[in-house]
Amino acid sequence: QVQLVESGGGLVQAGGSVRLSCAASGRSFSSYAMGWFRQAPGKEREFVAAITWKGSSTLYANSVKGRFTVSRDNAKNTLYLQMDSLKPEDTAVYYCAAGDQGVQSIVREDINYWGQGTQVTVSS
Repeated sequence: QVQLVESGGGLVQAGGSVRLSCAASGRSFSSYAMGWFRQAPGKEREFVAAITWKGSSTLYANSVKGRFTVSRDNAKNTLYLQMDSLKPEDTAVYYCAAGDQGVQSIVREDINYWGQGTQVTVSS
């Protein structure tokens, strides 16, 4: 069992930056590929970013490529999402996720564990 707890969300102006964290506890964090998803009001959940268990490879949704950076610190059992040049359309609840089948499985939402989510609101 892995427990995931997100933090770092809040209200930010357009063009600003926010860093989300996802603290993991339980079974070995470093054995899981990790990812971030988001869900805006009235919309379906969508993939944002994913990272391999070693942190050597990343994937991004086209809508965030070049603005968001996913990283992990396996020594601290923590996943991060650095969000820069934020836009109002980035407003959503952001969820971290863990999967044991690699980054492509994260993209397919083949997820073993989900966090509870953290709200990010970008004002125009």
